[in-house]
Amino acid sequence: MRRKDREVTKHSEITHILDTCKTACVAMADGEEPYVVPLSYGYGWKGDCLELYFHCAKEGKKLEILKSSRQACFTIFSEGEPLYTENPCNSGYYYSSIIGNGAVEFIEDAGEKGLALQKMFERQTGRTVEFTEAQIRSVCVFKIVSKDYTGKRK
Repeated sequence: MRRKDREVTKHSEITHILDTCKTACVAMADGEEPYVVPLSYGYGWKGDCLELYFHCAKEGKKLEILKSSRQACFTIFSEGEPLYTENPCNSGYYYSSIIGNGAVEFIEDAGEKGLALQKMFERQTGRTVEFTEAQIRSVCVFKIVSKDYTGKRK
């Protein structure tokens, strides 16, 4: 990272960023073409390994790409207040962000899939719910497992 003064390394601070943001932009490669989609997410930790959970329909372009190349990258960010200075070149936004990449894993086990859906729902709404077997079967759930992520804040 070029701006070491903005790097976020503490696990608790990265968790805070994950807790305050709502959307992850997930990027993948469709052959030579880049493809990116904004998705709501849930997350979990296995040691220092970040697991981001996503759900979607059981078919579509995103799934076709992810099944052919199991690598993806992501960015999660929140915009704060604008920063205006006398010199417009020094203006900008206060922000916090996480970027990273990792391996895509499709979750097939109904129990694990249900837990991932619970994490996503709680992350987005603050509510804990149980999903029915029919609801669990009706969607595709995948995760990006990342050991390579970086936090940044201004």
